[in-house]
Amino acid sequence: MSSSSFFYRNSLSLVLITLMMFSLAGQFFTGWATENKELLENGQSALKMNEYIHSGHFIQATFENWESEFLQMMLYVLLTISLRQKGSSESKSMEGKEEVDREPVVHPNAPWPVKKEEYG
Repeated sequence: MSSSSFFYRNSLSLVLITLMMFSLAGQFFTGWATENKELLENGQSALKMNEYIHSGHFIQATFENWESEFLQMMLYVLLTISLRQKGSSESKSMEGKEEVDREPVVHPNAPWPVKKEEYG
């Protein structure tokens, strides 16, 4: 696979999106089966697939799962910005400043946020 191919350059995103879609599909089908089982036990009619995807059960389950994951990841990112952990590859060095701490230098190939800071 060529290093300039779309799949090579975006493989991490493609794998993560695929895993997310499989997880969401698994959640959908297990939630649909569970909800229909509960409805039938209570003498109500089962939901069709297109009814379940708009139901409160599916929406609540999806947001509960995503909320906890996003909050956990956000907290992890925010804490790793300022805190240190000996031996962790995600943590900054225990001593001194690192390359990421320096102010960016504006040059013709700099990303737009760096250029914007100079003109903004």
